[in-house]
Amino acid sequence: MFSSAAKTKGYKVFAAAVKGETKPGLKTIVDDMLWVEVGQFKKMVKFFKSKGINRAVMAGQISPRRLFDKRINWDEELRHLLANISNKKADTIFSAIADLLSRQSIELIDSTSFLNEKDLPQKGVLTARNPSREESDDINFGLDIAKRIAGLDIGQSVVIKDKCIIAVEAFEGTNATIRRAARLVGKGTVVVKVSRPNQDMRFDVPVIGPETIKLMKAVGATAIGIEAGRTVVIESEKAVNLANRFNIAITAV
Repeated sequence: MFSSAAKTKGYKVFAAAVKGETKPGLKTIVDDMLWVEVGQFKKMVKFFKSKGINRAVMAGQISPRRLFDKRINWDEELRHLLANISNKKADTIFSAIADLLSRQSIELIDSTSFLNEKDLPQKGVLTARNPSREESDDINFGLDIAKRIAGLDIGQSVVIKDKCIIAVEAFEGTNATIRRAARLVGKGTVVVKVSRPNQDMRFDVPVIGPETIKLMKAVGATAIGIEAGRTVVIESEKAVNLANRFNIAITAV
């Protein structure tokens, strides 16, 4: 999404693609692409320098499980970074990487740059169906709690049923949290996803998309509330069409 939008505005885009994480199809959208392992910071910077890059964006996801993968050969910069940061919260790690890039004269910019309002919805109901009164109550109930959890950098999502917090996202990610809630209480759950109270829009911005909606359908979740203006909806038209077909309500609050 970012690459397509940037190209439309006349920018050249060069991608450092992470093996095992980045979809190969990105190559058709960018001007050039280099494959790197998770731990190869120096190789990535060298590639950017060769292309005259002075601005970069973090887009997509690297599984947090990689932090505990003993097979990864972290290069000196990243090994030193991980050994010296105060904790391994996402915000702490990404802020430190942004500082590393800055020392190489590469500015990390807002990851939502060039995206339009449809990709980053403002307040309102996105679907044909409004949330029911019960779903709205659950969304409103979950918002404050989700914000508190996000503020502690634990996770960005909570799953609610009948004004009861069923599952809180942590290391496992949103999808696993939705599945866990369904295993605990079955169908009829409501999902709430928010940003951190002081969200750095350069990285780890909350995201939903068609896969989120398909999973909700599979487990019987009926509605999702996302934070307006601070949640990216990947393939927004497809996501909304799926939600309409499955009778799932999406609202930006």
